[in-house]
Amino acid sequence: MSSNPQQVLAQSVLVIACGALAHDLVRVKALNQWRHMDIQCLPAELHNHPQKIPEAVRNKIEQNRHKYHSIFVAYSDCGTGGLLDAVLQQYGIERLPGAHCYEMFSGAKKFKALHEAELGTFYLTDFLVTHFDRLIIKGLALDRFPQLKDQFFNNYKKLVYLAQLDDMEIDKKARNAANYLELEYQRVLTRDQHFEAALSVQIGSVRH
Repeated sequence: MSSNPQQVLAQSVLVIACGALAHDLVRVKALNQWRHMDIQCLPAELHNHPQKIPEAVRNKIEQNRHKYHSIFVAYSDCGTGGLLDAVLQQYGIERLPGAHCYEMFSGAKKFKALHEAELGTFYLTDFLVTHFDRLIIKGLALDRFPQLKDQFFNNYKKLVYLAQLDDMEIDKKARNAANYLELEYQRVLTRDQHFEAALSVQIGSVRH
């Protein structure tokens, strides 16, 4: 990347992302050598409070919209009920496709098949498996109020782990999570193909 500030500004792209995607973004950025791409993440805990996501994204946009040639938002709708899209439309900014990151990682066709096979499915990604204790057990207060587990997960029958990395240690943790929640377990290896393709539409369109 050039040291000329004007040229850097002209070629730079900011990705405002969910913290749950941080490692995946860094990995895909390195693979594609997207040197013009910067990443700023919002707390992954917002997953448990989706109503706060639109305003948090808006604040990031306002802080950075004059510093970059373009901005892309690495969130799907993520439970905001269209409110995130309403914010992004005000700025002409695009986001990741789909209703949530599970659909984005697996691809719409595969996710539809998984959903139709078992409506009562709880999905985890690499990040959510790795941070299951912090985000799910403690985040939902299941450690303090074990009785809540039945209330939250009573209608679930299966846990599907959408694996970006082919890592048996993470797989073991996912199995343990399924056992803890008393759910049937399935692992689906997605890798980064759909995620990378979604990013390439925006990030890859600027030469590095």
